[in-house]
Amino acid sequence: MESVQAPITVMQRVEWKYILSAEQTEFFCERLVGHMKPDAYGLTTIQSLYYDTPDRRIVRTSIEKPAFKEKIRLRAYGRATNASPVFLELKRKAFGIVYKRRVQATVPEVNRFFAGELNLDEEGQIDREITYFRDYYKNLEPACMILYDRTAYYEPDGDLRLTVDRNPRYRLDALSFDYAPVGIPLLDPGETILEIKVQDTIPLWLVRILSDGNIKHGSISKYGEAYRLGMRSRN
Repeated sequence: MESVQAPITVMQRVEWKYILSAEQTEFFCERLVGHMKPDAYGLTTIQSLYYDTPDRRIVRTSIEKPAFKEKIRLRAYGRATNASPVFLELKRKAFGIVYKRRVQATVPEVNRFFAGELNLDEEGQIDREITYFRDYYKNLEPACMILYDRTAYYEPDGDLRLTVDRNPRYRLDALSFDYAPVGIPLLDPGETILEIKVQDTIPLWLVRILSDGNIKHGSISKYGEAYRLGMRSRN
């Protein structure tokens, strides 16, 4: 069986999510000045194609909020062609800690991987984990496309990272990166999703900004919410 050697990233961190109104988003971004900087990519449209079983076993388990859950997705930054890099990500969450395994590939390579025709990294631990996931669930297929316009911020002298996702939207059909980056809104108009990603604890200055903006910790799974909205529209 062929394999493709690719850059691999392993991440382990705590993630906190918040849903912000338009006014809170403006307040929050203004208060970040002097603490964090937008990354070099600026506002970027991100497309994430989630794979699931035909009966949607993975997302149905996830929305039950178990202590352990996992999902697999193919992520593209901006428009993706058959030759451009995409990232196949295996994301697990256990007792509040997020573990992500990620391998770079192309769309045709990922299609062959799910067809059982290709290894993404012949001798790599991450390939073994992703392959085990594929073989455990069996018959994984494209299930949902999640899209949003993201600005990522970084702390110049620390490990703190946060993202602000505008216009989160989804599609349950046209599950291809060739399609225009459009979809059904996940949230009310103007609302955004803030994600804080840190290895240790949230710094005090950020706690103060959240408190001053009355920004309260929430919980949202983009794929889970898309599944709920999709099921509701069918009833």
